[in-house]
Amino acid sequence: MASPEITLEAVPGISEIPAAAWDACANPAGRLAPGSSPACGPSFNPFVSHAFLSACEASGSATLRTGWAPRHLVAKLGDEVLGVVPCYLKSHSQGEYVFDRGWADAYERAGGRYYPKLQVSVPFTPATGPRLLIRPDQDREMLGNALAQGLKALCGISEASSVHVTFAKQAEWELLAAQGFLQRTDQQFHWHNQGFSSFDDFLATMNSRHRKSIKRERRDAISAGITIHWLTGKDITEDAWDAFFDFYMDTGSRKWGRPYLNRKFFSLIDESMADDVLLVMAKRDGRWIAGAINFIGSDTLFGRNWGAIEHHPFLHFEVCYYQAIDFAIQHKLAVVEAGAQGEHKIVRGYLPQTTYSAHYIADRGLRRAIDDYLKRERAYVEQAGRELAESGPFRKGMDEQS
Repeated sequence: MASPEITLEAVPGISEIPAAAWDACANPAGRLAPGSSPACGPSFNPFVSHAFLSACEASGSATLRTGWAPRHLVAKLGDEVLGVVPCYLKSHSQGEYVFDRGWADAYERAGGRYYPKLQVSVPFTPATGPRLLIRPDQDREMLGNALAQGLKALCGISEASSVHVTFAKQAEWELLAAQGFLQRTDQQFHWHNQGFSSFDDFLATMNSRHRKSIKRERRDAISAGITIHWLTGKDITEDAWDAFFDFYMDTGSRKWGRPYLNRKFFSLIDESMADDVLLVMAKRDGRWIAGAINFIGSDTLFGRNWGAIEHHPFLHFEVCYYQAIDFAIQHKLAVVEAGAQGEHKIVRGYLPQTTYSAHYIADRGLRRAIDDYLKRERAYVEQAGRELAESGPFRKGMDEQS
């Protein structure tokens, strides 16, 4: 009798995949206490969990109507799910943070049709993490290659111009390159914990000028009678969610024109994964005035959205950056990812970190042009990273890992 073969299919919603089956591929070690080491598989990443992606879809934030039509790729052996890929058929390039609008404009000026395209990512979330989600008891290379080929096949079936795998792990980036995907790099700014026991311990690694500057910023940020509060799990009240959503809408409207996430998304997150959320909230005169949302992995604190209804000097840096470092030190987290862009983070202890994306372009002419561009872009990113790291705030001789 012939042994059953692995099959690939694309499903139009994460609700069609049982949560346990998805998470056995995405987070096989399960949710761990911050700072714990997983017994098997990769560390816990909240963004690829079934709960997070389901909240994106069930809230209406990532759907066909918003230009994020789910096309999640599933590898099965019989009825058993062996691997999954969070994938969306997109009609625009918004909410991705790896910018390809120039490619789209050039292709369409030449008479091509760039949209729809396939996007392998976590919607609205520029956080690094696994994208080819494979059960740890499987042959990762074999199944990864199968999923990569499946993405290319799905591109053709969907009449899409391309497949974009963004904020992937470096190993996935290299595997995809071997399957014909073009390689792209960029930079974010991450903080790395060197076994610090306190924020002052961290400050001791910095040169005098930057150490004094950060101390002054922290004092000034709360000088108007502002108090800072960490809320997670059951401590996050509806009042706090309402206040944070107001902050998010205000800041998002000014930055993007239309914020990506709606209020229902945050309610669903509260119901399904509040223990994986840290709200850093600022209060003055008895009311919330600013806040930032973070998601907690087993070794990483992921900073996401921030907003405020009162503006005080350095409050943004305190709530988003310094409080995140404090939390990471207290909970023995190795890394703080502070989101996309922002060279101003360097003087606050966040150093450049390479991020990776891989791109399959169906049209050969467009692929050649983009490949040439990416070779030059990678060289620039590498050189810029070296220069930025050298301009860091740390004392000479202090080896701050990047």
